[in-house]
Amino acid sequence: MKFKPLSSKGLKTYSIKDRASKVSVSDFAGIPPKGGTLKGFLDKLPDILAARSLKAVASAIAAAHRGKKTVAAGMGAHVIKCGLSPLIIDLMERGVVNAVAMNGACVVHDFETAYAGCTSEDVDKELKTGAFGMAEETGSILNKAIKKGAKKGLGRAIGEMIARSKFPHRDKSILAAGARLDIPVTVHVALGTDILHIHPRMDGAATGGASMRDFQLFAGVVSTLKHGVYLNIGSAVILPEVFLKTVTLARNLGRDVSGFTTVNMDFIQQYRPLTNVVRRPTAGAGAQPLQGVEPPQGAGYSLTGHHEIMVPLLYAAIIESL
Repeated sequence: MKFKPLSSKGLKTYSIKDRASKVSVSDFAGIPPKGGTLKGFLDKLPDILAARSLKAVASAIAAAHRGKKTVAAGMGAHVIKCGLSPLIIDLMERGVVNAVAMNGACVVHDFETAYAGCTSEDVDKELKTGAFGMAEETGSILNKAIKKGAKKGLGRAIGEMIARSKFPHRDKSILAAGARLDIPVTVHVALGTDILHIHPRMDGAATGGASMRDFQLFAGVVSTLKHGVYLNIGSAVILPEVFLKTVTLARNLGRDVSGFTTVNMDFIQQYRPLTNVVRRPTAGAGAQPLQGVEPPQGAGYSLTGHHEIMVPLLYAAIIESL
């Protein structure tokens, strides 16, 4: 088989001025003035791709807050390990964030921060000697609190314990803030994944029961998400899976969980958050009405970057939007 070169002679063209283009100079970044305000800096960001998404997310959160809609934040432990608890707590105190969902590791770092003012051990070093995860106070105090307050749910049991304590840094505890402000802070545990579970005081029945109560409470939160916002910050597996189950539970029971915004924030975008947080819950295509409820529609966003940079940036954008 022989092939002949294809000439471009006779090619049909058009004027670029008549073409639809994705980028315009009106969307370009501006130069923030020296000594300018944070709002001025945010306003000068290009209205393109991730910068546009950042502005859209901040705007959606501000709109939900003004409209008295639910804004819930799910998080992995790195949010706390990166020193971002004060920002989450401030948004809770302002009434912007109405609920927080955590994985089990968050409890460890939240408690250690409040109790000792430090957290995040050197796993590589300690694992060699079998010392990893063996901090006595973390295992004993937390397991005691869980067993004692299991009927309240895992998050509230620990939150009330920290709030009542004299721990020197309890003001940095998201769990304590939830108890103090009466805001749901739920904890979703996978048994065997946290250092609490290797401590002799560990009570599997109490921990499982307390976390199940938190799942039901979180499902109640998700059932109110219509026109609200859900953020998944730094949880690649547990919370995306939990969130998807609460969405289907609420919809199966006839709750109108539609028209809400979801956001995944992480330094790597992975399958479960993109599928179970950003795409599936907000997709309207193919959805069938359930007991008179309209098909769900909404918007999903992905913001990629390090938590210690992206979360403060989003926090600042939210405050300016308000």
